[in-house]
Amino acid sequence: MTSSSDSTSRSMAAEAADKAGVGVGTRTGAGTGTAPEHRQRLVIFAFLMTAMFMATLDNQIVATALPTIVGEFGQLERFGWVGSIYLLGSSAVMPVYGKLGDLFGRKYVMMAAVLIFTLGSGICALAVSMDALIAARLLQALGGGGIVTSIFAINADLFQPRERARYQSYASLMLMLASAIGPVLGGFMSDMFGWRSIFLINLPIGVLVLTGLGMMLPHKRPERTPTIDYLGAALLAGCIASLVLWADGSQLFGGLFSPTGLAVIGAGIVLAIAWVQVEKRAKEPVVPLSLFSSKTVNLLLLISMASGSIGIGLSTYFALYLQSVTGLTPTVAGLLFVPLTGGIVLGSLTAGRIMSRTGRYRPFAMLSSGLSCLCLLAISALHPPVTLWLITPLMLFHGIGIGVGQQVPLLGVQNAALRRDTGAATGAVSLTRMGGASIAISVYGAIVAALVAHSAVTLPAGLDLEKLSPAVAAGLPTATRDLIANVYAGAFQVLFLVAAGIAALAFVAAFSLKEERLEVHSGA
Repeated sequence: MTSSSDSTSRSMAAEAADKAGVGVGTRTGAGTGTAPEHRQRLVIFAFLMTAMFMATLDNQIVATALPTIVGEFGQLERFGWVGSIYLLGSSAVMPVYGKLGDLFGRKYVMMAAVLIFTLGSGICALAVSMDALIAARLLQALGGGGIVTSIFAINADLFQPRERARYQSYASLMLMLASAIGPVLGGFMSDMFGWRSIFLINLPIGVLVLTGLGMMLPHKRPERTPTIDYLGAALLAGCIASLVLWADGSQLFGGLFSPTGLAVIGAGIVLAIAWVQVEKRAKEPVVPLSLFSSKTVNLLLLISMASGSIGIGLSTYFALYLQSVTGLTPTVAGLLFVPLTGGIVLGSLTAGRIMSRTGRYRPFAMLSSGLSCLCLLAISALHPPVTLWLITPLMLFHGIGIGVGQQVPLLGVQNAALRRDTGAATGAVSLTRMGGASIAISVYGAIVAALVAHSAVTLPAGLDLEKLSPAVAAGLPTATRDLIANVYAGAFQVLFLVAAGIAALAFVAAFSLKEERLEVHSGA
């Protein structure tokens, strides 16, 4: 009788530990039997942040250097593919890397991602044509997508849920730092050392990260027998690739609803249906369908998609808004991103520390979406002339809104998922965030392009409103500049109202969440 009771207790403890995210007899499950010591975990975290900085910085640098690259290779019509192919490749592999980490352990999966990214960077630097560069960027993306997903999954192994909230805020800070200095560094390196240097800089960083993780990160291979769902992975990758291609339809096919664009999204729908059928029967599905049986997880994934739409998707259009509506120079417009970035950092660090103490994340999801919605509504109501003392505090509070809720979907989904599915759950959050950003960028662009194209503004001969640069616009008569500002203000009013609607939808989802807390485990 005692033996039966002990067995039942151990079974219940194992099930609870699986749900909570720790293995029985371990502290976090990150190591081979016990978790790394706190100092070792901090060193590992530093190497992970270096890898994240490398992958994030690369995208920002490449965006700045693209005009120089086009100047050498030509083929301007393929300009957009250098960025689109990276987004396509990295998005497609995010859930796959998450599942591989669940099956084989995260150490070598993470190291494989860093190695692929580093090799891809070296091949990018050796490219002799635009086609070769695009192909190398795809290889680089196959590693970059795995780096981001694996880092957040490893953090879930290293730190308990409440402690994790604080460290995830540092990861957000690293992302913002890379985003802030990337454009400047890209331009400087292209001018001083040539565009190939922006890829070569990744080689020593990649080697450093590989060495550090190889020496410091313990390897724990899950006890279950690995079974790879090849068909499910292929179908999911095809579905994601179709979605990303369709989202870039305005640039690649001439419109979201062009015949080619509709064919692409139609193929994606067919692949998605086939993927669901395959996953129902798969022994180890790439993304377990049981994950979506949780109302909490579904709401958090919706919030994650909205976060990508607002936090990432709007960044490009803020620059255009500031220059076309307020008449600011590119330099001054760039400086106005300081309050936006500063707000994100402030909100993320503050929310991370409070969540670490209280374990509550629902209030931050509501605060984030609510504050962003109000700020976007306020910006949409501004009319030329827009003064800096009006737009600057709105940019700051919008940044705080983004930062406060940036970690919520990831922490909440990891907290709700079983430990065996941590990587798959992390990949799902990363994917929805990037998917939301991709679709939003395309939709925002279509809104602005359509409304500007249908304007009735008459410009001097030889000038095209849709191709008017800030420098040329600055030389036009005051009355003409005012007309142009009003046209763009009308277009951006609709854009910001759409973005505010997305934020309002996220607020409803956040309000619908259960009042749950991040778990606290002994020995954390």
